[in-house]
Amino acid sequence: MYSTALFLGVLCTLSLRALSSPVVSADYDFSQVVLEASPVQPQREYENGELPPQDHTLGWVDPRLNGGRLLDYTTRRLGEPLNVIISSLSDPFVLTESGLHIYAKSIGFSEECMGLHYGNIHEADLGDGEGRKPEQYLARQDYFPVWGTCWESVRGGHHFRAWRQNGTIANSGAWFLGCNSSKNHKIVPNGYNLGRDYLVEQATAGSHWKGMWWQAEVEWRAGLLERGKRGVNHGIEQDGRVAILTVYRL
Repeated sequence: MYSTALFLGVLCTLSLRALSSPVVSADYDFSQVVLEASPVQPQREYENGELPPQDHTLGWVDPRLNGGRLLDYTTRRLGEPLNVIISSLSDPFVLTESGLHIYAKSIGFSEECMGLHYGNIHEADLGDGEGRKPEQYLARQDYFPVWGTCWESVRGGHHFRAWRQNGTIANSGAWFLGCNSSKNHKIVPNGYNLGRDYLVEQATAGSHWKGMWWQAEVEWRAGLLERGKRGVNHGIEQDGRVAILTVYRL
């Protein structure tokens, strides 16, 4: 009789413990608990057309997230690379249109010869909700003090086109630049890389104009542009790298 009562007491205790414990499915994924408790995952570099999460803290928004691209529209099918981005973490003055014109002068560029435009008007879709919009600024290498930008228009040199990302769905305020190097109105071989590298070199060396001084830092990004010449105007290959500039006022 005593052993029977003891057995029933133990059985009752075990049953109560089972009822008070949470039920865990046999196929429960315990890795989810680890992931939720883990710290923020380290940053990574996105390549081969992979899209990162939208992040406004970068000072710009990847146009591809909202249907844009980092090739402009030179013709119906072809475009030229937007290979420099001036981050909106830069000096606020540089982010204005008049400020960009003055900053361009400090790094060796200026308005077109006698204010006359040569060549086609390019368009770009920055994925900011405004669709394809025409270039807002075309700056040419300034051969000061002789001939200025007229010499670049005639003989060639470096120039860039600029668009600001300020639409309703991606109002970062960053400038997207399409830089290249040309001769006799034609992009030279490797001209897209050369034009980009020249502008970056000028910006990171430090610059000034009429009492204003700037210094730029550069971060290089792969994967925003497809390397090669597919879809690129004139069939000129480019290395797919984009320079992210942050311009600081000194």
